Amino acid sequence: MSISEFSYSAIPADAEQLRAQVRAFLSDVLHDYPEEKRAYSWMGFDAEFSRLLGEKGWLGMALPKQYGGAEASPFSRYVIIEELLAAGAPVSAHWIADRQSAPLILRFGTEAQRKKYLPPICRGESYFCIGMSEPNSGSDLASIRTTAVRNAGGWVLNGQKVWTTNAQHSHYMIALVRTGDKETSGRHGGMSQFIVDLRTPGISIRPIADLAGGEHFNEVFFDNAQLEEDALIGEEGRGWDQVTAELAFERSGPERFLSSIAVMHTAIDAIGRQPDALQAREIGKITARLLTLRNMSLGVTRQLSEGKNPAWAASCVKDLGNVLEQELPEILQGVVDEQPQVIGGSAHAKVLAYLTQMAPSFSLRGGTREILRGIIARGLGLR
Repeated sequence: MSISEFSYSAIPADAEQLRAQVRAFLSDVLHDYPEEKRAYSWMGFDAEFSRLLGEKGWLGMALPKQYGGAEASPFSRYVIIEELLAAGAPVSAHWIADRQSAPLILRFGTEAQRKKYLPPICRGESYFCIGMSEPNSGSDLASIRTTAVRNAGGWVLNGQKVWTTNAQHSHYMIALVRTGDKETSGRHGGMSQFIVDLRTPGISIRPIADLAGGEHFNEVFFDNAQLEEDALIGEEGRGWDQVTAELAFERSGPERFLSSIAVMHTAIDAIGRQPDALQAREIGKITARLLTLRNMSLGVTRQLSEGKNPAWAASCVKDLGNVLEQELPEILQGVVDEQPQVIGGSAHAKVLAYLTQMAPSFSLRGGTREILRGIIARGLGLR
């Protein structure tokens, strides 16, 4: 691996021209959307908004037209999601399905699976969650214990997943589970992925409340849940290879450095057009970091568009992006003379309060800092 993986990748003109259309759409649809709701960023759930994006053809854009996509480049999708996140649009309903479930199904699924699952994703009508982390495993996916065992009807699923975003709203989960014996298959062998219909008997979901009172994370329990034979996606026993490819989509996008962007907007509004020296310096430093992360993220997008698996580079984007996201509320509290307020106060005070409470979770979702830095170390040949 080398720094060349982050070489500058300009957005092609045909993709860039979408930006004005998206901004006009968001200005119309979100014209009275409050700042405190914009702070939810990609955690804001609104099924109707996702349906509207589907109508515009802005979901599953890179998928083939035969499955409801537009066969657009990953850069076209990048422009759209960058504008959605910068505006604080409520994209959570379709987010995981559009970002990683659809590409995974396209790459590893059967033709029947593609025809069944991809068109509803493109319409903004089908929502997915990710079944990776487990109790006592965290981001160490090689230590998972949930199992799927073959029987006459297909597969019997038993175990538990945790920190599963939006499971209570989702129709399906793509779950990584054990189908082989760890002792004989090795640490990274014997794992497979399944598309799990969350309405299946034997599956229960329990939300986990966060510091801000939201319930984005969930625990999901599987108690002899019977899956059909065709629930398996890809090859049995190749789940580790498949999931590492999927994680590159999860860890590299602009959502990995724009989660706190709403507080940047409200802070700049509060500062006004005549910042003092401290305010100008700090806003300038933040902007420089954001632009650097954006260029790194675009470099990963280029690799994904070339069919590569940039796990190392994607981990860098997520790790460095999370550092900035978590620091933003504290930095901006030091340059704007307002305290966080959950109830009452200005829009900036409310946004600051929400993101101060949520920021610790940003380095949990999508892989903890320790796991990411292990991947980076391997990519650099240090371990």
